[in-house]
Amino acid sequence: MMLESSSVLLFIVFVLLFIFLLFAVLIRKNGSAALIWNEIIREKITNFIMNQSKEQRILNFVLQNAVRGDPCSVLDAIDKYCSQKEWAMNVGDEKGLILDKTVEEVNPSVALELGTYCGYSAVRIARLLKAGAQLLTVEFNPEFAAIAKQMIEFAGVQEKVKLLEGPSEEIIPQLKKKYEVDTLDFVFLDHWKDRYTPDTILLQECNLLRKGSVLLADNIIFPGAPEFLKYIRNNPRFQCTNYPSHLEYMKVEDAMEKAVFLG
Repeated sequence: MMLESSSVLLFIVFVLLFIFLLFAVLIRKNGSAALIWNEIIREKITNFIMNQSKEQRILNFVLQNAVRGDPCSVLDAIDKYCSQKEWAMNVGDEKGLILDKTVEEVNPSVALELGTYCGYSAVRIARLLKAGAQLLTVEFNPEFAAIAKQMIEFAGVQEKVKLLEGPSEEIIPQLKKKYEVDTLDFVFLDHWKDRYTPDTILLQECNLLRKGSVLLADNIIFPGAPEFLKYIRNNPRFQCTNYPSHLEYMKVEDAMEKAVFLG
């Protein structure tokens, strides 16, 4: 009887171990499984145990490990934390190189980011801006905005970045009058994916795009922005380029889409 119980227990342990290993593989290869684990299960448990948000933990790691006033040090610290400790939805180091290249090619005087999150891409963009250039970054979530403000200031790029808190559909129509924006040279879309298309249309309706303005959209494969791709690729006013890549800090397939406004 004792031997039988031990065999059953061993079998259960083996099955649980197999499920755990299978799920671990899925997390690395399957985007949906990864998001369920990182954003729902692991994050909620850790938040409860530590009584603070993941975003606050990322900021704390940067404050303790990065060099104040050094944007590259801040980016490296965030990448290290999010690749080794807790996954987060920054553009990341791999797609960050695509972002860098695009910003350097455009050399914008006025840039707009939709979706600030913790400030990673705002710091990444701002460090490449020429003297006198400005980045306007929009964040809907007030908790994320508070974290991003501290991250941007710690990186030493606050003079080049103006953080605007609120929904993009309300802020975009205010850009000309309230924030004295004539036209935008560069727009980085990295907020809610279902807002990519309506906000791109809104930018045109508000006459914020000029001939040669460049849009760069993240996560067009995963989580995916199929309506945006359908709209932008079939619109004769845009010339598109696709950049295959991977979901930040994972091996899951993803891509970025660049769209040049032709006027």
